[in-house]
Amino acid sequence: MVLSEPYWDHHIPLPKLGPLQSRLVTAFVALVCFINSYDGDFVFDDSEAIINNKDLNPDTPLSNIWKNDFWGSNLSSNSSHKSYRPLTVLTFRINYLLAGGLHPIGFHVLNVALHCVISVLMIDVFAILIGGLVHDGRGAKLSLSPKASFLAALFFASHPVHTESVAGIVGRADLLCALFFQLSFLVYCKAFQGGDKKFSVLWIFGSILLCAVAMLCKEQGITVLGVNAAYDILMVCNLNIYELAHQLSGLLMRLALLFLGGSFLLYARWRIMGTGPPSFTEVDNPASFAENVILRIVNYNYYYSLNAWLLLCPWWLCFDWSMGCVPLIKSATDWRIVWPLLLWCCLMGLVYQALCSQDSNKRRTLTFGLVLLVIPFLPASNLFFRVGFVIAERVLYLSSAGYCLILAYAVGFCSCHWKKHKVSATLTLLCVNVARSAQRSQQWRSEQSLFASALSVCPLNAKVHYNVGKNLADRGNQSAAVKYYREAVRLHPKYVHAMNNLGNILKERNELKEAEVLLSAAVNIQPDFAAAWMNLGIVQNSLKKFDKAEQSYWNAIRFRKKYPDCYYNLGRLESEGFFLNALKINPNVASCHGNLAVLYHRWGKLDLAKRHYELSLRLDPSAPGTKENYNMLKRKLELRQRTVG
Repeated sequence: MVLSEPYWDHHIPLPKLGPLQSRLVTAFVALVCFINSYDGDFVFDDSEAIINNKDLNPDTPLSNIWKNDFWGSNLSSNSSHKSYRPLTVLTFRINYLLAGGLHPIGFHVLNVALHCVISVLMIDVFAILIGGLVHDGRGAKLSLSPKASFLAALFFASHPVHTESVAGIVGRADLLCALFFQLSFLVYCKAFQGGDKKFSVLWIFGSILLCAVAMLCKEQGITVLGVNAAYDILMVCNLNIYELAHQLSGLLMRLALLFLGGSFLLYARWRIMGTGPPSFTEVDNPASFAENVILRIVNYNYYYSLNAWLLLCPWWLCFDWSMGCVPLIKSATDWRIVWPLLLWCCLMGLVYQALCSQDSNKRRTLTFGLVLLVIPFLPASNLFFRVGFVIAERVLYLSSAGYCLILAYAVGFCSCHWKKHKVSATLTLLCVNVARSAQRSQQWRSEQSLFASALSVCPLNAKVHYNVGKNLADRGNQSAAVKYYREAVRLHPKYVHAMNNLGNILKERNELKEAEVLLSAAVNIQPDFAAAWMNLGIVQNSLKKFDKAEQSYWNAIRFRKKYPDCYYNLGRLESEGFFLNALKINPNVASCHGNLAVLYHRWGKLDLAKRHYELSLRLDPSAPGTKENYNMLKRKLELRQRTVG
């Protein structure tokens, strides 16, 4: 197959750099965009995937990472998320070992470095997709589109939608998956170094093996087989409507290898999941629970249009898009229905140009742009199975490569027809992307700034308000936290975690009646919520509803067998009840008053402790230890009085 240099490559307003220089510039741009995240904290999902994940601890057997999911839960458990990414967890474990503990700098530095490497490799990927795999007489690889592939790689390196994958440590899964996705594609291309009619089965098997590695980093890696097949059909065989039979036997053999390899990997993945696919709730993905199939399809397409908008205008970025952030379209009169219609009009226009243009370079570039845009996104599309999110910026990491390729073509096309301001327009676009990426990366440095940034993007998202409240409570600002917890419950009246946390704060503020109402509602909505049962028991104990408190503690233990805090509280309840019952029978037993005072002293009920210490000393002034404890309590009360004063 004879390939020609794209005519629009010359018109792209970038200097023609050598291979090394273009790679260095791309890596530098990627570094500038996200370097300010290198000393950020562990934020959002990092808590579960890293801080609370025992599989990172060197004392945990290494074999556990092959049995557990990404979050450290056993894959056979019904509560498992079923996200099987052992190689990603292994890199976390290596970070832990090298740093001697959970120090986020090493985790962040590796993420930024991976993004730089991936951005550099994108130059090779784009060069092949635009200009084909071409070699000189000595076998050295040639690029027929040096400027176009360089510009597309710069767009990829600086796209702000990548911030979640790069600045969020759990985004390591997307980065590693993308890296081995690229390597699988490049290795597949090497199978054709001997010419169009010859291919190496060994290189094809190598590509399938790298696909398996990508899947062990994140499930999305399987989609590289689709990209490889598209490259084979459209580039290697130069398939078109009029020439179908050329090289058909070799093509069928290669497609069969890809199909068999992919089928084996999917079967292995299914067996690993153990108990079947994960279960998600309506708040995770409300459209997938719509009873009307038409409404479901309309809302899925609306989600697609929002993803497309994030690629086109990545200004409204949010760490979480669930819980009311994107209200469902429920009728044909909803004006938002325009957006999926507009999306499909644009896609059909691109498909028409990709299939029917007289310019073969244009057809090739747009076709591969669409292939890279659509195929990696398919696992997140809800077409094959229900996913656990509405929108997730991290799943656009690979798909954005297709968008960047189409955008580079658009810049080249416009530069051919509009000579004025083409340099300034291109540089402005790149600079805006870099600035927005740097700004967004700064927001991901801490939970406080990350959660606060989401309030303006998704003010209807109950989870955003919950996380802002939780962050404020963790920093000791409980009064402000109450406001956000209340708003989270208002936006989502069945948000049991917000109810539980709000009930805890109200309990500490001695607003026991409202705390009891909230916690009772939480356990009615989710009867197996062990923590809420325990907190309800504590509140009922404070309200002297001892029988109800005991029942709540036992309910908590029933749903969580290993719950030492609850056993402790149950022991305290029974001991208090014992002393109170004893005093009902005989109120003049000094030891009962003294022991009850010690309990209240430990629980922080200082006024009750003072009363029972005094009663004990009045009945028995020489009671052992009681006077010393009473003096300690008086000093504590005096200190509190001075602090208040």
